[in-house]
Amino acid sequence: MTVRAILSAKGHQVVSVEPDVKLSAAVKILSERHIGSVLVMNGARIAGILSERDVVRALDEHGAGALDEPVSAAMTRKVVSCRLSDTVAHLMEVMTSEKFRHLPVVEDDRLVGVVSIGDVVKLRVQEFEVEQEALRDYINTA
Repeated sequence: MTVRAILSAKGHQVVSVEPDVKLSAAVKILSERHIGSVLVMNGARIAGILSERDVVRALDEHGAGALDEPVSAAMTRKVVSCRLSDTVAHLMEVMTSEKFRHLPVVEDDRLVGVVSIGDVVKLRVQEFEVEQEALRDYINTA
């Protein structure tokens, strides 16, 4: 299975903010949308990613005043992305080793979606269920 399969099932919607948006506004988006990160976009270019961990880190370092700062002050600037052709096994490896829960999907220098660890787990569970059903059918017909 590939990233393409995940995005085909979940869609290509991306939630993003601009770098100068206040952290408090980004936190509100995370809360209202029940998501763990937003991409920080400078036009069509990925400037960074803001995760719940980034918010916690900013609050720890700067207190409540961090909420009045721009997202660019708290975001992760080094963004690791994946491609549509990447396998789920590769995603699991990257997410585990780098401790990321969200990866933007970039194809031909264009953002086409975001994949989360939840998306990966959901796909793997579906794969196991299909395999289990196939084994049951095989055993019952043998």
